[in-house]
Amino acid sequence: MSDERVLIHAGRLIDVERSEVLTDRVIVIDGDRITDVLTEAPAESSAVTIDLSGHTVLPGLMDMHAHMIGEMENGQGYAGLVMRTAAQEAMTGIRNARATVEAGFTTVRDVGTFRAFVDCALRDAIDAGDTPGPRMMCAGAFVTVSGGGGDVTGLAPDVDAAVPIDLRFGVSNNADEVRTRVRRILSGGADFIKVIATGAVLTEGTTPGAPEFSEGEIRAAVEEAALVGTHVAAHAHGAEGIKRAIRAGVRSIEHGSLMDDEAIELMVSHGTYLVADIYCGDWIAEEGARGGWSPDVIRKNEETTDAQREGFTKALNAGVPIAYGTDSGVYPHAMVAKQLAYMVRYGMTPMEAIRSATVVASELMGWQDRVGAVAPGRFADLVAVTGDPLQDITLLESIGFVMKAGAVIPS
Repeated sequence: MSDERVLIHAGRLIDVERSEVLTDRVIVIDGDRITDVLTEAPAESSAVTIDLSGHTVLPGLMDMHAHMIGEMENGQGYAGLVMRTAAQEAMTGIRNARATVEAGFTTVRDVGTFRAFVDCALRDAIDAGDTPGPRMMCAGAFVTVSGGGGDVTGLAPDVDAAVPIDLRFGVSNNADEVRTRVRRILSGGADFIKVIATGAVLTEGTTPGAPEFSEGEIRAAVEEAALVGTHVAAHAHGAEGIKRAIRAGVRSIEHGSLMDDEAIELMVSHGTYLVADIYCGDWIAEEGARGGWSPDVIRKNEETTDAQREGFTKALNAGVPIAYGTDSGVYPHAMVAKQLAYMVRYGMTPMEAIRSATVVASELMGWQDRVGAVAPGRFADLVAVTGDPLQDITLLESIGFVMKAGAVIPS
């Protein structure tokens, strides 16, 4: 954070709250916050001036489905996690966080790590200024059933019981266990809860379309989270798991790959957000072919990718609130903006895609007073590109100027 007063001259400014473009604006920053947006520069000589008059300026981007902790996916399941320490996992977070913020994503919702609370430690280190990275909201650990989409599967039976507790911190098999785990995760420093409501594409031995928690068990997590004023995000591919999660009161559906019309109607009526990682399937298919990924993972990816994109378009047309989320960590964090073009391809306007990664994301998080728009009182989180991303959304895949909390991030 900078303590200086800064004036940014923006040639074009995307006002995501009003879905309009303003020209020749001066953004006034005191410390880490925006204090004003003016049509003319104030008469003062002591402020630092940044000339972005040849650029388009917009709020720092936001990813609602990020994984900051861990090495890149190798398509062979998660049994190999027992060969790595929590300290090694933490070191990957430092690298991934730097790549994310340098790509223009100044806020993320980290939706879980197998090594419990390593994400929270990274969040705290970033907040303390010890390492660069985005502002983080953290899930702490996955809430999952034994052998489910958030468990470490594929181990030999005589090894399985020896898995460290922090790799299975959220494993729960009934409503009472869910309540206990949720309380422990929140008291351990998590900001919200991630429930694995169905099987997963990347977890060996699980079926994405199959529910893994009852509605009552998911509701137990929602109720416990609500007691401390936070929300639940539900990993859910299959239609039945999606519907259970919505009826139980979750804030967001993650993936939503196999949603049906009833699930979409429920999202609309309950105001449930959809966070759909619609680029990710292409990366898995391409990298999987190059890297010899598990045939089970490749098959499940094929079964969900096109269906997810069709569902995304139907949900968009139905009025489901859609927030930007990528599953970064499956693919490199530096590529986190890649999905914006896919959202346009599958039905959004460029403005809608940008809004999904700014103002809509901030509403999902409940952080509208902090981030998501260039407006007085918000953190001075800004990105800028030459050219017009409303004409070519791929410009945001290579952002030349990033500011977080009033400080310019060196590239």
